[in-house]
Amino acid sequence: MLPLCWAAVLLDGFDLVVLGTVIPVLLQEKLLTTASASAVSTAGLVGMMLGALIIGTITDVIGRRKVMIYAVAGFSVFTLACAFAQDATTFGVLRFLAGLGLGGCLPTAIALVNEARPQRGGRATTLIMTGYHVGAVITALLGIVLIPELGWQALFVAGALPALVLVPLMVKYLPETVVRKAPAREAVGSLFKPGLRKATVAFWVASFMGLLLVYGLNTWLPQIMRSAGYELGTALALLLTLNIGAVVGLLIAGTVADRVGVRPAAIGWFAGAVLFLALLSIKLPGQTIYVAVLLAGFFVFSAQVLVYAYAGRVYEENRATGIGWAAGVGRLGAISGPLLGGALLTAGLAHPWGFYAFAVVAALGAVAIAVVGLRSKTVVSHS
Repeated sequence: MLPLCWAAVLLDGFDLVVLGTVIPVLLQEKLLTTASASAVSTAGLVGMMLGALIIGTITDVIGRRKVMIYAVAGFSVFTLACAFAQDATTFGVLRFLAGLGLGGCLPTAIALVNEARPQRGGRATTLIMTGYHVGAVITALLGIVLIPELGWQALFVAGALPALVLVPLMVKYLPETVVRKAPAREAVGSLFKPGLRKATVAFWVASFMGLLLVYGLNTWLPQIMRSAGYELGTALALLLTLNIGAVVGLLIAGTVADRVGVRPAAIGWFAGAVLFLALLSIKLPGQTIYVAVLLAGFFVFSAQVLVYAYAGRVYEENRATGIGWAAGVGRLGAISGPLLGGALLTAGLAHPWGFYAFAVVAALGAVAIAVVGLRSKTVVSHS
């Protein structure tokens, strides 16, 4: 189960940054404008939001295995189709359809690994999410290698082909976990039972802030760095560095969360994100910029994953629904991040004000996680 879920999340991570990787080229070739690039990104994120809300709930109704297989197959087909898009409208429709599967993949995978390793939920969640950022790192590397030789279309083909192997393996080997199947309305309503209402809203806010950071940075970091005077190769290398930092942070964050508690770990990781995002507002000399971006990735991405790990502890009988709705509502933040970055770039304010704005967002995420702990004793015992 774990390797299959990790591989599925890797493909999800590939799609996380593929648009950010090709946007500078699409803008240069005038296939997209800054406004249409933001619209295409938003279309994909709307699909992810709906996928997380709907599919995350369905998996508590019909089981995890079928949902996971259909999600991976679906987003891979539409990712491949993006390579043949000739205009912004087609691009946006295909990203929306791919987003439906992408949005459902993540909460299902997290629910599966939490049920497989219930006593080590923090480490299991962050471990599975390393696949997300390994996929992002691979995308950045392939962007550097493939785009100059084969064009931007090659990235979408590369992101879709692994499903030809993964889907048959999942059909053969992916097990079903034991879940309490319930009507969808009951599954969603359970998120607002006494003792969970405040936690549910706070998780939604924290997820909104975390995903705003994840998608805002991964979509616009290369272009923000270009606006600050860095070359395209350096800007893409910084995107790679950001996601390498994310993988290192995930490997450490899960162990820390299981030892000190997922709530204080999440607050600490959001606080670290505040510090290093603010630091990026300064044009740092030489290799120092790589260190700062590495540490920003270390904290930003793990903070968001610790939100999911915390939700996995709090929600028990309705785990996939709880994580799915946190991820789904959080996708509004994922939509806001690229829109915020695009607006700041259009206004010529992306550097340094974009990093100041991202730092404030991280601070609000820390506050929301702190609020989750202000619940009834019954719920706190699970954290």
